[in-house]
Amino acid sequence: MIKNKAKHVERGKIVGFLDKELRIREIPDFSRNGLQVQGEEKVRRVGLAVDGCHEAYAAAADNNCQMVIVHHGMIWGGLPNIAGSVYRQVRLLFDRGISLYAAHLPLDLHPKYGNNARIAALLGMRSRKPFGDYKGIMIGFEGSLPAAASLRQLSSILEKALGGKNVLLPFGKQKIRRVGVVSGRAGDILAEAIGKELDCFITGEPNHEHYHLAKEAGINVIYCGHYYSEKAGVQALGQLLEKKFGIECVFLDVPTVL
Repeated sequence: MIKNKAKHVERGKIVGFLDKELRIREIPDFSRNGLQVQGEEKVRRVGLAVDGCHEAYAAAADNNCQMVIVHHGMIWGGLPNIAGSVYRQVRLLFDRGISLYAAHLPLDLHPKYGNNARIAALLGMRSRKPFGDYKGIMIGFEGSLPAAASLRQLSSILEKALGGKNVLLPFGKQKIRRVGVVSGRAGDILAEAIGKELDCFITGEPNHEHYHLAKEAGINVIYCGHYYSEKAGVQALGQLLEKKFGIECVFLDVPTVL
Protein backbone atom coordinates (compact mmCIF):
# COMPACT_ATOMS: atom_id res chain seq x y z
CA MET A 1 0.00 0.00 0.00
CA ILE A 2 1.10 3.54 -0.76
CA LYS A 3 1.23 5.93 2.17
CA ASN A 4 -0.38 9.35 1.80
CA LYS A 5 -1.91 8.31 -1.48
CA ALA A 6 -3.45 11.21 -3.42
CA LYS A 7 -7.20 10.96 -4.00
CA HIS A 8 -6.71 11.66 -7.68
CA VAL A 9 -4.47 13.28 -10.28
CA GLU A 10 -5.69 15.19 -13.30
CA ARG A 11 -5.36 13.18 -16.49
CA GLY A 12 -3.59 16.06 -18.24
CA LYS A 13 -0.84 16.15 -15.63
CA ILE A 14 -0.04 12.48 -16.13
CA VAL A 15 -0.14 12.80 -19.91
CA GLY A 16 2.04 15.91 -19.89
CA PHE A 17 4.55 14.28 -17.55
CA LEU A 18 4.80 11.10 -19.65
CA ASP A 19 4.98 13.02 -22.93
CA LYS A 20 7.98 14.94 -21.63
CA GLU A 21 9.73 12.05 -19.87
CA LEU A 22 9.39 9.71 -22.86
CA ARG A 23 10.03 12.42 -25.48
CA ILE A 24 6.84 11.35 -27.22
CA ARG A 25 6.85 14.16 -29.81
CA GLU A 26 10.54 13.83 -30.64
CA ILE A 27 10.76 10.16 -31.61
CA PRO A 28 9.27 9.15 -34.99
CA ASP A 29 7.18 6.00 -34.86
CA PHE A 30 4.40 4.23 -36.76
CA SER A 31 2.52 4.06 -33.48
CA ARG A 32 0.48 7.16 -32.58
CA ASN A 33 2.15 7.54 -29.21
CA GLY A 34 0.63 9.53 -26.38
CA LEU A 35 -3.01 9.86 -25.38
CA GLN A 36 -5.06 7.76 -27.82
CA VAL A 37 -8.42 7.70 -26.03
CA GLN A 38 -9.62 10.35 -23.59
CA GLY A 39 -11.40 9.15 -20.47
CA GLU A 40 -12.22 10.60 -17.07
CA GLU A 41 -10.41 13.76 -16.04
CA LYS A 42 -9.63 12.49 -12.53
CA VAL A 43 -7.32 9.50 -12.34
CA ARG A 44 -7.15 7.50 -9.11
CA ARG A 45 -5.65 4.25 -10.39
CA VAL A 46 -3.57 3.43 -13.48
CA GLY A 47 -3.35 0.06 -15.20
CA LEU A 48 -0.19 -0.98 -17.07
CA ALA A 49 -0.26 -3.52 -19.90
CA VAL A 50 1.96 -4.62 -22.75
CA ASP A 51 -0.81 -4.89 -25.33
CA GLY A 52 -3.84 -2.72 -25.87
CA CYS A 53 -6.62 -5.29 -26.20
CA HIS A 54 -10.14 -5.95 -24.93
CA GLU A 55 -8.88 -8.34 -22.24
CA ALA A 56 -6.51 -5.71 -20.84
CA TYR A 57 -9.19 -3.00 -20.89
CA ALA A 58 -11.67 -5.30 -19.17
CA ALA A 59 -9.05 -6.04 -16.50
CA ALA A 60 -8.53 -2.30 -16.09
CA ALA A 61 -12.27 -1.81 -15.60
CA ASP A 62 -12.38 -4.67 -13.06
CA ASN A 63 -9.50 -3.00 -11.18
CA ASN A 64 -11.27 0.38 -11.19
CA CYS A 65 -8.60 2.05 -13.34
CA GLN A 66 -9.28 5.40 -14.98
CA MET A 67 -6.25 5.14 -17.27
CA VAL A 68 -4.39 2.35 -19.05
CA ILE A 69 -0.82 2.76 -20.26
CA VAL A 70 0.27 0.26 -22.90
CA HIS A 71 3.31 -0.44 -25.06
CA HIS A 72 1.29 -1.57 -28.08
CA GLY A 73 -1.59 0.84 -28.50
CA MET A 74 -4.71 0.92 -30.64
CA ILE A 75 -3.71 3.39 -33.34
CA TRP A 76 -0.90 2.54 -35.78
CA GLY A 77 -0.74 5.19 -38.46
CA GLY A 78 -4.52 5.54 -38.41
CA LEU A 79 -7.75 3.62 -37.89
CA PRO A 80 -9.47 2.51 -41.13
CA ASN A 81 -12.76 2.29 -39.22
CA ILE A 82 -14.22 1.82 -35.77
CA ALA A 83 -15.93 -1.52 -36.22
CA GLY A 84 -15.67 -5.09 -35.02
CA SER A 85 -12.94 -5.62 -32.44
CA VAL A 86 -11.89 -1.96 -32.47
CA TYR A 87 -15.49 -0.88 -31.84
CA ARG A 88 -15.78 -3.23 -28.86
CA GLN A 89 -12.53 -1.93 -27.41
CA VAL A 90 -13.43 1.73 -27.89
CA ARG A 91 -16.92 1.22 -26.48
CA LEU A 92 -15.53 -0.46 -23.36
CA LEU A 93 -13.08 2.40 -22.81
CA PHE A 94 -15.79 5.02 -23.35
CA ASP A 95 -18.39 3.24 -21.22
CA ARG A 96 -15.98 2.97 -18.29
CA GLY A 97 -14.34 6.38 -18.78
CA ILE A 98 -10.87 4.85 -19.22
CA SER A 99 -8.11 6.82 -20.94
CA LEU A 100 -5.65 4.95 -23.16
CA TYR A 101 -2.03 6.07 -23.40
CA ALA A 102 0.50 4.34 -25.67
CA ALA A 103 4.29 4.46 -25.76
CA HIS A 104 5.99 2.24 -28.32
CA LEU A 105 9.50 3.16 -29.54
CA PRO A 106 9.82 5.94 -26.93
CA LEU A 107 9.48 3.27 -24.24
CA ASP A 108 11.72 0.74 -26.01
CA LEU A 109 14.66 3.12 -26.12
CA HIS A 110 14.27 5.14 -22.91
CA PRO A 111 17.66 5.00 -21.12
CA LYS A 112 16.15 4.38 -17.67
CA TYR A 113 12.56 3.14 -17.88
CA GLY A 114 12.63 1.49 -21.29
CA ASN A 115 12.24 -2.23 -22.01
CA ASN A 116 15.85 -2.60 -23.12
CA ALA A 117 17.28 -0.46 -20.32
CA ARG A 118 15.47 -2.57 -17.74
CA ILE A 119 16.78 -5.82 -19.24
CA ALA A 120 20.29 -4.33 -19.39
CA ALA A 121 20.00 -3.33 -15.73
CA LEU A 122 18.70 -6.79 -14.84
CA LEU A 123 21.84 -8.31 -16.34
CA GLY A 124 24.10 -5.75 -14.67
CA MET A 125 25.33 -4.67 -18.10
CA ARG A 126 28.47 -2.50 -17.97
CA SER A 127 29.90 0.01 -20.47
CA ARG A 128 26.41 0.25 -21.94
CA LYS A 129 25.94 2.02 -25.26
CA PRO A 130 23.16 2.30 -27.87
CA PHE A 131 22.64 -0.71 -30.14
CA GLY A 132 20.04 -1.90 -32.61
CA ASP A 133 19.52 0.37 -35.60
CA TYR A 134 15.85 0.59 -36.57
CA LYS A 135 15.31 3.08 -39.40
CA GLY A 136 18.11 5.26 -38.08
CA ILE A 137 17.02 5.03 -34.43
CA MET A 138 19.05 3.04 -31.92
CA ILE A 139 16.46 1.29 -29.78
CA GLY A 140 18.50 -1.20 -27.73
CA PHE A 141 21.74 -1.47 -25.79
CA GLU A 142 24.96 -3.42 -25.90
CA GLY A 143 27.53 -3.90 -23.17
CA SER A 144 29.46 -6.37 -21.04
CA LEU A 145 28.23 -8.65 -18.29
CA PRO A 146 29.82 -8.16 -14.84
CA ALA A 147 31.11 -11.73 -15.05
CA ALA A 148 31.23 -14.34 -17.79
CA ALA A 149 28.14 -16.56 -17.86
CA SER A 150 26.96 -19.58 -19.80
CA LEU A 151 23.97 -19.33 -22.12
CA ARG A 152 21.89 -21.36 -19.68
CA GLN A 153 22.85 -19.14 -16.76
CA LEU A 154 21.94 -16.02 -18.72
CA SER A 155 18.65 -17.53 -19.85
CA SER A 156 17.80 -18.56 -16.28
CA ILE A 157 18.24 -14.99 -15.04
CA LEU A 158 15.89 -13.70 -17.74
CA GLU A 159 13.24 -16.38 -17.25
CA LYS A 160 13.19 -15.86 -13.51
CA ALA A 161 12.81 -12.09 -13.79
CA LEU A 162 10.56 -11.80 -16.86
CA GLY A 163 8.63 -15.07 -16.85
CA GLY A 164 7.99 -17.23 -19.87
CA LYS A 165 10.20 -19.90 -21.41
CA ASN A 166 13.11 -18.81 -23.57
CA VAL A 167 14.07 -20.26 -26.94
CA LEU A 168 17.84 -20.66 -27.23
CA LEU A 169 20.19 -20.88 -30.19
CA PRO A 170 23.41 -22.21 -28.57
CA PHE A 171 25.82 -21.53 -31.40
CA GLY A 172 28.34 -19.20 -29.80
CA LYS A 173 30.95 -19.10 -27.07
CA GLN A 174 30.57 -21.20 -23.94
CA LYS A 175 31.31 -18.16 -21.80
CA ILE A 176 29.40 -14.99 -22.66
CA ARG A 177 30.61 -11.48 -21.89
CA ARG A 178 29.45 -9.09 -24.62
CA VAL A 179 25.68 -8.89 -25.10
CA GLY A 180 23.22 -6.93 -27.22
CA VAL A 181 19.55 -6.44 -26.24
CA VAL A 182 16.61 -5.31 -28.37
CA SER A 183 13.16 -6.32 -27.14
CA GLY A 184 10.13 -7.37 -29.16
CA ARG A 185 10.23 -8.35 -32.83
CA ALA A 186 13.83 -7.36 -33.51
CA GLY A 187 15.24 -10.49 -35.09
CA ASP A 188 16.58 -8.56 -38.07
CA ILE A 189 19.07 -6.84 -35.77
CA LEU A 190 20.84 -10.20 -35.42
CA ALA A 191 23.01 -9.17 -38.37
CA GLU A 192 24.20 -6.12 -36.46
CA ALA A 193 25.02 -8.26 -33.44
CA ILE A 194 27.05 -10.56 -35.68
CA GLY A 195 28.83 -7.62 -37.27
CA LYS A 196 29.84 -6.34 -33.83
CA GLU A 197 31.02 -9.82 -32.82
CA LEU A 198 28.81 -9.96 -29.75
CA ASP A 199 28.73 -13.20 -27.78
CA CYS A 200 24.95 -13.21 -27.40
CA PHE A 201 21.93 -11.41 -28.85
CA ILE A 202 18.75 -11.12 -26.76
CA THR A 203 15.38 -10.26 -28.30
CA GLY A 204 11.72 -11.27 -28.18
CA GLU A 205 10.31 -13.17 -31.18
CA PRO A 206 12.29 -15.75 -33.14
CA ASN A 207 12.61 -15.69 -36.92
CA HIS A 208 12.82 -19.03 -38.71
CA GLU A 209 15.34 -17.80 -41.26
CA HIS A 210 17.74 -16.60 -38.57
CA TYR A 211 18.46 -20.10 -37.24
CA HIS A 212 21.06 -20.86 -39.89
CA LEU A 213 22.35 -17.28 -39.88
CA ALA A 214 23.15 -17.57 -36.17
CA LYS A 215 24.56 -21.08 -36.54
CA GLU A 216 26.88 -20.18 -39.39
CA ALA A 217 28.03 -16.99 -37.65
CA GLY A 218 28.67 -18.77 -34.37
CA ILE A 219 26.57 -16.55 -32.08
CA ASN A 220 24.29 -17.34 -29.15
CA VAL A 221 20.73 -16.02 -29.30
CA ILE A 222 18.06 -15.83 -26.60
CA TYR A 223 14.42 -15.30 -27.58
CA CYS A 224 12.46 -14.29 -24.48
CA GLY A 225 9.13 -13.99 -26.25
CA HIS A 226 7.72 -10.70 -27.53
CA TYR A 227 5.43 -10.24 -24.55
CA TYR A 228 7.90 -11.16 -21.83
CA SER A 229 10.68 -9.05 -23.31
CA GLU A 230 8.43 -5.99 -23.10
CA LYS A 231 6.85 -6.25 -19.65
CA ALA A 232 9.57 -4.41 -17.79
CA GLY A 233 9.07 -1.01 -19.43
CA VAL A 234 5.41 -0.49 -18.50
CA GLN A 235 6.09 -1.91 -15.04
CA ALA A 236 8.85 0.67 -14.58
CA LEU A 237 6.47 3.44 -15.67
CA GLY A 238 4.01 2.30 -13.02
CA GLN A 239 6.68 2.59 -10.34
CA LEU A 240 7.60 6.03 -11.67
CA LEU A 241 4.00 7.28 -11.53
CA GLU A 242 3.51 5.93 -8.01
CA LYS A 243 6.58 7.83 -6.87
CA LYS A 244 5.76 11.02 -8.80
CA PHE A 245 2.04 11.33 -8.12
CA GLY A 246 1.33 8.95 -5.24
CA ILE A 247 -1.38 7.14 -7.18
CA GLU A 248 -1.84 3.39 -7.25
CA CYS A 249 -0.68 1.49 -10.33
CA VAL A 250 -1.49 -2.13 -11.17
CA PHE A 251 0.11 -4.37 -13.79
CA LEU A 252 -2.48 -6.07 -15.97
CA ASP A 253 -0.82 -9.36 -16.93
CA VAL A 254 -2.27 -10.57 -20.24
CA PRO A 255 0.49 -12.79 -21.67
CA THR A 256 0.70 -14.17 -25.18
CA VAL A 257 2.56 -17.27 -26.35
CA LEU A 258 4.65 -15.30 -28.87
